[in-house]
Amino acid sequence: MRWQQLFTDLGAQFDAAEAAAERAESASRARAEVGAVRLTERLAGASGAEVVLRCRGAGRVAGAVVDVGSDWLLVAEEGGREALVAIAAVLAVTGLGRRTAVADEGVVRARFDLRRAVRALARDRSGVQVVLEDGGVVTGTVDRVGADFFELAAHDLDEPRRAGAVRRRAHGALPAVALVRTAPGSG
Repeated sequence: MRWQQLFTDLGAQFDAAEAAAERAESASRARAEVGAVRLTERLAGASGAEVVLRCRGAGRVAGAVVDVGSDWLLVAEEGGREALVAIAAVLAVTGLGRRTAVADEGVVRARFDLRRAVRALARDRSGVQVVLEDGGVVTGTVDRVGADFFELAAHDLDEPRRAGAVRRRAHGALPAVALVRTAPGSG
């Protein structure tokens, strides 16, 4: 009878130790999984949600999450404007839910970066407001986008891009872009 009780106690201790090890491993695995989640995946999981961003140079940006790329976020703001926000300029986000999108590492998705998104605006000939990380703002139409820069024909947004409306040409470094806002009605 004593042997039976000894084996029962040893079996219970073994089961308890095994359960504790499994819980520790599970917690460690969960921390590792969370540690691999990127901000873009959290933002993609908030598709359609109203968020408030604090951005370097641009300050507060509020609106619904429309789309997320490899290094940018598209937000529908009030008044019919859209803001293409560089993830590198995002300092803080409020309004994210608990969802996280599955990482989409597809070749096409990974290549659709901020540079290509700004090129799409250049193709559309949309009037834009470009806000740089230092808070500088330039308005007009993006004419060209290079490997690491953009060229903008500076003009008032209430005027179409015509030679007579262009005040100057502005060039900027793409890594310095905090956000690009479309003119109301052109987004």
